[in-house]
Amino acid sequence: LHTLYVSPLKALATDIARNLTGPVTEMALPIAIETRTGDTDAATRRRQRETPPQILLTTPESLAVMLSMEDAGRTFAGLSTIVVDEIHALAGTKRGDQLALGLSRLATLAPGARRVGLSATVPHRAPLVAFLSPTGRGEDVAVVEAPEGAAPDITVCLPDGPLPWSGHMGLLAAPAIYSMIRSARTAIVFVNTRAQAELVFQALWRLNDDALPIALHHGSLAREQRAKVEAAMAEGRLKAVVATSSLDLGIDWGDVDLVIQVGAPKGVSRLMQRIGRANHRWDEPSRAILVPANRFEVLECRCAIAGVAVRDLDGDPPPPGGLDVLAQHILGVVCSGPIHPDALYAEVTRAAPYADLPRQDFDDVVRFVEDGGYALAAYERYRKLFRDAEERLHVANARVARQHRMNIGTIVEAPLLKVKLGRGFGGHVLGEIEEYFVSMLQPGDTFMFAGRLLRFERLHETMVECSPGAGDDPKVPAYAGGRLPLTTYLADRVRALLQDPAQWHDLPEDVAEWLRLQKARSRLPGLLGRLGLCLV
Repeated sequence: LHTLYVSPLKALATDIARNLTGPVTEMALPIAIETRTGDTDAATRRRQRETPPQILLTTPESLAVMLSMEDAGRTFAGLSTIVVDEIHALAGTKRGDQLALGLSRLATLAPGARRVGLSATVPHRAPLVAFLSPTGRGEDVAVVEAPEGAAPDITVCLPDGPLPWSGHMGLLAAPAIYSMIRSARTAIVFVNTRAQAELVFQALWRLNDDALPIALHHGSLAREQRAKVEAAMAEGRLKAVVATSSLDLGIDWGDVDLVIQVGAPKGVSRLMQRIGRANHRWDEPSRAILVPANRFEVLECRCAIAGVAVRDLDGDPPPPGGLDVLAQHILGVVCSGPIHPDALYAEVTRAAPYADLPRQDFDDVVRFVEDGGYALAAYERYRKLFRDAEERLHVANARVARQHRMNIGTIVEAPLLKVKLGRGFGGHVLGEIEEYFVSMLQPGDTFMFAGRLLRFERLHETMVECSPGAGDDPKVPAYAGGRLPLTTYLADRVRALLQDPAQWHDLPEDVAEWLRLQKARSRLPGLLGRLGLCLV
């Protein structure tokens, strides 16, 4: 293993692997290229530990699992290059803290490995430079900045008739979206939530008299279905795909010439990333059409376009690293082999989020991992580490290591259940939905999932068994991770627009009338204070 590629998205790692495999195969180079993500089966993971490929593409969570293995030192000893793609999407998050600690660990295992970070949207350069630095300070990182390409072509499409005041999923615009898809070579229809993806896909499918190949892609679908859609898009066999954020970073499909954003993009950086999926040519504009679902989203879209025009990227500077992530990392390092706290502290403080971590805080976290700290030390199950005569830390037993590896990660999800079409040993798995949604279903209820109308039959152990359904009023699974607030910076622009009636004449008349009515009857959010946006 000489090259490690780390991506925030499984789909992006798979796409890069596909793009690399083509030329490597054509030139008959003796280079093995593989992915290692949550989609990788157990047999492949075992084989990769025994015989690693030359180039491995992975995610922060899978990297943390590999670093916790006893053979991590052998696996990464020959590493020469580490590529972190879409680094802006990781730095400043708990996933980024986990990756920064992983990079610091790799610097110990492979001190000669060079790091490369890639990003198209960088709101705060200095923290990203420090994030990539082997010292966590940034003085040893060179910045290569490409000149800006052609400005994007962004327009807003409004449905026929008056817009709803609030809510809705953009389904009123389905005929217009379908017309856009017909006129495009290939389109990606981005939405903000998985429930909205299911609804928009169904609305488009009902209009699809031309039998256009339109697919659905989101993170809750089964691995096989996602892989099938990604491969079809890469080969140019699809006319459009309805997708969530599972495809909004780095995916390079040359046939895509139009991006449609249904609903407000919620942030300038998010919009720029999604626009970038269209027309991967530096000197030609990417084309995007925004489709607001209600009157308030017209304001959001207008302000987001203004932000893109001046490249006013949103995002706060990264905060210091979280101690909960540090506790998980400490346990993972010790699972791979004994280590002295002094050496571990030196390693941790080479990660930018923890560069200024006081030794006392570090020792407190080690103590917490070791025996639960002052509050939990009396309970045997919290004693995960012990020290030998030389003060080196060891994992308490194999069970602790096994439990840790099964729970590595910083993405908090509600309990998930698999959805299977068929009963008993037959059928196939379509994906996963949250347990709380299943708890509201009765046998015979219908719901939409994976682009299908399903009838709930029963819950058998952890499997939701279904059959093809029928009816006009199905439920739609919603997910806890689907709540997307406006970014602070886009909210500032929206508040400024609300406070300046002189700008309202450029808005659609029904939107301007709505704002005038609001101003006469109540109050509009002001510019002072970062309060939530709410129209009474």
